[in-house]
Amino acid sequence: MNVAIIGSSGGNLFNLGGRQPDKLLGEIIAQCQSAQVQIAAIQFIAANESMDVAKGKTNASLFSYDAESQRIVQGDIMTLAEINILAKESDQKLAQLIETGLVDGLIVMSGDPEGANEQSILAAAAKGIPIVGTGGTSMALISSKGANVIATSGTTGTTNRTRAVSFLTSLCKYWKISYMPVLGHAQASSGEQTAPVSIWKRINFKGIMQASLPGFIAMAIILALGKIPGLSSLSGVFDLLIGALPVLIAVIAAKQISELDEVSIVAGVIAGILSSKGGIIGGMLGGILAGLLVHYLFTKCVQWRFPMTTVNIVAGGVAGLASGLVMYFLVSPLALQLGEWVKLLINAAIDFNPILAGVCAGLLIWPAIIAGVYHAAILPIVMLEMESTGNSFLGAIDMVGLVMVSAGITLANIIGPRDKGEAAVAAPGFLINIGFGTFVEAAYPFMFSNKVVFAGAIIASGIGGGFVGLFAVRGTAYVPSVVAPYLSDNPLGFVISMLAALLIAFVVTLVANKTVRVS
Repeated sequence: MNVAIIGSSGGNLFNLGGRQPDKLLGEIIAQCQSAQVQIAAIQFIAANESMDVAKGKTNASLFSYDAESQRIVQGDIMTLAEINILAKESDQKLAQLIETGLVDGLIVMSGDPEGANEQSILAAAAKGIPIVGTGGTSMALISSKGANVIATSGTTGTTNRTRAVSFLTSLCKYWKISYMPVLGHAQASSGEQTAPVSIWKRINFKGIMQASLPGFIAMAIILALGKIPGLSSLSGVFDLLIGALPVLIAVIAAKQISELDEVSIVAGVIAGILSSKGGIIGGMLGGILAGLLVHYLFTKCVQWRFPMTTVNIVAGGVAGLASGLVMYFLVSPLALQLGEWVKLLINAAIDFNPILAGVCAGLLIWPAIIAGVYHAAILPIVMLEMESTGNSFLGAIDMVGLVMVSAGITLANIIGPRDKGEAAVAAPGFLINIGFGTFVEAAYPFMFSNKVVFAGAIIASGIGGGFVGLFAVRGTAYVPSVVAPYLSDNPLGFVISMLAALLIAFVVTLVANKTVRVS
């Protein structure tokens, strides 16, 4: 099947995607590629301001489509009056394509059925090909010309993605062909295709937690600032942030799963607020449920040919409300209790023998990250700890056992490398670990190429973890090393623990480099 895309950046549409025509058109093309529908032509007028206020002298350009390279092509910038003349010429050519049967469907956005799009609309009406589109006034005029309009809507409350999915869902249902929406980032304007991903495969706990991390770091910063004399009033801000964390996680979960932009964000916010009594576990579960419901309700409403504005209201509002109410009345108490059990287990280990707990955590954290389970298992626990205190025992182990050990290994390879080339490799890793509290993988090349360095990393991490337990430190990583102590509950103990791990890793690596030289 072949479709043509016509119209303009519109009035209300201008504020809902029309001001960025490449993204607006790219989203439609991505959905067409998913349905294996070809683009026959594009005739899209993009003005520099809303058509509600645009004049003949307004700057504009005409977008078309190069079928050979499968790319959107933007024409020269001219006045809107000049572009309208070019558009009418393009409209005549498109009408001929429709008359010869080379176009099977028409997508219209804020079209001009009595001007720039008149000939193609009349040709489409004569051939009876299906037409879908947005723009209340223009679509009403198109219908009045006897065109076969199968789906129409206003633009209020819509997004580039929801419009595109709606267009293709209606067309594919009419043509009786299969279609799985692409809800990832569209790359269609460059001719690349994005394979559809099952909604269930988008549930990624690790991805949700990683994306939420900046919110937890912001909370830790507020906690540290609140300890400064004169800034004790920030304690209220800290409490507010703690209450907002479930909402943050719910929004991220809903958006990652449904990938319907603003619609999923709205659903996530509603679900997150109603799930907040369940803590961050409740927020995550509420967001996941909201994301699934958004996807289901959106698809169903489009299939039922609801107006696009109504589709978004149902998908965003009802999905968020339904999932939030389920969490509020049924799941949140259980989710909160689960989080409490995890924290109680950690505290029990620390109470039993804090040094032993620190050593064990330090010894295990490198194997965990190398095996790929750190972000899936340890990071969520760090966030659960931070949810109530603003810092974490395992967060301190992370900074000491991973970041500082990696910094020690890379520093040794800057000062005393086995060969000069390794110093150049080590320097960026050291600077990032010290400056940003992340990129522990910088130590991998040196650990994996030398068993002594690898063993030294494990030992240094274990000893550093023992110091964390000794001083009962709770802190966080992912911040500059010079800042990390101030975000902990024991700055001096944290500094000692960090320096111990760094120096041990540094010395072991330096000795290994001097005794095992590259020939």
